[in-house]
Amino acid sequence: MVSQYHFLAYLYRLRYIKRWSLMRNMVSENVAEHSYHVALLTHVLCTIGNEIYGRHYDTDRAVSMALFHDATEVFTGDIPTPVKHQNKDILSNFREIEHTAAHKLLDMVPEELASVYKQMVGIPLANGEDDANAHRLRTIIKAADQLDAFIKCTMELSAGNREFAVAKNQIGEALQRMELQEVDYFLTHFAPSLEKTLDELSD
Repeated sequence: MVSQYHFLAYLYRLRYIKRWSLMRNMVSENVAEHSYHVALLTHVLCTIGNEIYGRHYDTDRAVSMALFHDATEVFTGDIPTPVKHQNKDILSNFREIEHTAAHKLLDMVPEELASVYKQMVGIPLANGEDDANAHRLRTIIKAADQLDAFIKCTMELSAGNREFAVAKNQIGEALQRMELQEVDYFLTHFAPSLEKTLDELSD
């Protein structure tokens, strides 16, 4: 009997997990869309870092990690940030649930492929193999994740939805605290056009 692995079948269901569930949305967004956008933004941030600031980011590895950064949400759902960070106990319990979900996902991968997907789903490698480079890439992915949320807020506000005003300010402050030149460059050169209408972009 041929073994069957449900890894991809579950990941394809990320499209059914809604984001921003406590917010009134003009345009709904799911985790699959978000994962693509974070991978795209990760590529842009790495490219800015490498080409403009002389970094040595492994862009391909970073983009791969970004694609899977919210994979565990197929089991946990997207927990709103105000809920997740309400107190230390809730956050600690959620991190434990995430860890369990990551192992459950990894169990759905053939053993021959597990070493590749282990770190992708958020399980640190053993014996110190989770190197400094991986830490740098996770910082870039976190920035991309925050940028995608910032862009979402920007677009909702541009559509007249003030529900996202406070969130945009909070996320903008969090991005500033990261003190990444790549993020500053993005906000200066790419972000402004995201507030424009199609006609304005065409001009």
